Amino acid sequence: MGSQIIFNTAAVLGAGSWGTCLAIHLARKGIQCRLWARNETFADNMQKTRENKKYLKGIPLPEHLEVTSSLADALTNREIILFVVPSHGLRQIAVQVNEILCSKGCSPALSAIVSCSKGIENDTLMTMTEIMAETMPKYQNRIAVLSGPSFADEVARELPTAVSIASKETATTQSLQHMFSTETFRVYGSTDITGVEIGGALKNVMAIASGISDGLGFGANARAALITRGLAEIARMGEALGAHPRTFSGLAGIGDLVLTCTGDLSRNRQVGLKLGHGQMLNEIIASMSMVAEGVKTTKSAFFLASRYGVEMPITQSVYSILYEGKNPRDTVRELMTRPLVHE
Repeated sequence: MGSQIIFNTAAVLGAGSWGTCLAIHLARKGIQCRLWARNETFADNMQKTRENKKYLKGIPLPEHLEVTSSLADALTNREIILFVVPSHGLRQIAVQVNEILCSKGCSPALSAIVSCSKGIENDTLMTMTEIMAETMPKYQNRIAVLSGPSFADEVARELPTAVSIASKETATTQSLQHMFSTETFRVYGSTDITGVEIGGALKNVMAIASGISDGLGFGANARAALITRGLAEIARMGEALGAHPRTFSGLAGIGDLVLTCTGDLSRNRQVGLKLGHGQMLNEIIASMSMVAEGVKTTKSAFFLASRYGVEMPITQSVYSILYEGKNPRDTVRELMTRPLVHE
């Protein structure tokens, strides 16, 4: 892949299942990794027990992985920062990170900031990398995004996985590919930050739709139709935002979409299943220990579609179920009886 920068240190911000998994993954490669958890007691327990018993039970933390609740300590002398916090909290953390970095002379050792969070901010309709560029302007040319079909539990157990990473600079992309890749974790490179990010965010909306359909007992035909037409919606929105159409036929597009719409480990699909079974959204959210990003992303996607004049009937249907209290069965019937069009 040509010459790469060799990274030896990393900070992973967010100790949920995916953040913990990525920190474990990097530490297994010998990278000196610090994992930041907001809650001090939670961080201390992980450091002492060498396991994230809440989100990634049964996977030991490697020797090179340190857990801390101090954001400043996590960021000290790091070459790479991974943001793996829930999308609705990313802006607040990014502002704090920027303040810490700039107080240290803007950390000359820092080479890349990688967004591993999937979502679109409700108030601004900005993607995660757009938020990072706005809140950390001195680092906007060092931002990358990692996305693709990757359940944390399977990656942590070193089952074969392939994902995409995108940045503006080819050299940065290649160096990050080299840093993340192992015999069981293959990383493809891209320059399409927007496409990789939009694919990762909007697939969660389609996973809720797929779950609703399955929960209603509509079968495999309906699920296949939702995945296919959902991909068309994601691609239309992506192209409206300047993404490359080919990205959506890759891992960050159809790959992530299929996994999230069909896999039992998908939190967003589980939300949809429960809605299809007749449960109320507030009850479902209250029962979950982890964030289902698609709930908030549905709202953002709905308003993005309106802003750019993009036709997104599945997204609009999920929005009407989540935020307008519409009956799922009635909503599917309306989807099926819309005016006929060419594919």
